[in-house]
Amino acid sequence: MYMPKQKNCKTIKYVWVLLLVTVLVCSVTGCTVLGREPAYQNARVHIVTTVFPPYDFARNITFGMEDIYIQQLLRPGMESHTYDPTPADILAVQHCDLFIYTGGESDAWVDTLLEAADNPEMQVLRMMDCVETLEEESVEGMSAGHSHAHHEDEAEHAHEDHDEIEYDEHVWTAPSCAEKITEAITDVLCEMDAPSAGLYRQNCQQYIEQLTALDAYFDEIVHSGARSTVVFGDRFPMRYLCDAYGLSYRAAFPGCAEESEPSAATMIYLIEKVKSEQIPVIFTIEMSNGKIAAAIAEETGAEISVMHSCHNRTAKEAAEDATYLSLMYQNADALKLALAANLE
Repeated sequence: MYMPKQKNCKTIKYVWVLLLVTVLVCSVTGCTVLGREPAYQNARVHIVTTVFPPYDFARNITFGMEDIYIQQLLRPGMESHTYDPTPADILAVQHCDLFIYTGGESDAWVDTLLEAADNPEMQVLRMMDCVETLEEESVEGMSAGHSHAHHEDEAEHAHEDHDEIEYDEHVWTAPSCAEKITEAITDVLCEMDAPSAGLYRQNCQQYIEQLTALDAYFDEIVHSGARSTVVFGDRFPMRYLCDAYGLSYRAAFPGCAEESEPSAATMIYLIEKVKSEQIPVIFTIEMSNGKIAAAIAEETGAEISVMHSCHNRTAKEAAEDATYLSLMYQNADALKLALAANLE
């Protein structure tokens, strides 16, 4: 789901963003791109987010308010590891009032952009600062999930980074974390737009109540389940969710891995795990080809279900205006089947 961590890829993205910023600063006057006035030009408050969850949180916090423009950079159906900011995206960030991003490896390009931004009034919120972050981990049977160095300089960098702690970036996947992020966004908006603080707070409270109900639903499902282990035939972006409810997991890769082919040992381990514990459901994630989960299901007879990380919506989900809450309730119902006794 996220950008590869190879040093050369990050360097290329840094250079790309820096060049774009330089060209735009030198050639663009005001907020226009190629003579077209952007939609946010006359907004009283302009909010830009990189991924879907804070976009949805912000539109709930600002519900019923006029002259608020909320913009998500990641287009529907787009994976963040394939995302490159367009000139229009860069200008939107430079001219926004509030910029919300995750803050991990997937957002490495953001640092370059923010350093070059000439907007002292812009507020910046890093979601990984809003919650207690969890380290990425490799559980039993999991393929390493990290890139391998193919050149001497890459090998040297890989050795230097070996002891660095990497944190899971999917901080919104637990409803309790979503509450903290929502409250943080509300605090910033109230500070920025004090006359509207009362409405921001009211909307925030109403949304927090819905997130609390979602949290209770997950808690009920886990406590009434017949098992406490889930298996992902895919990357695993749900660490915060599992940690919140005391679930253990097995998966092909960590959440931010770029690999798509697990080792033979990983496949054997996951298949034997499903068979020995008679696990009824194998999870795959949204926008995945599902091949790993399908191979495990074929060998075990387990059903396949999607667990949505909510990092972005598909084009169909966007057209149907799926929300963080609707996607997470789908996850809860899928989890209920996965924790149930064996499916007949």
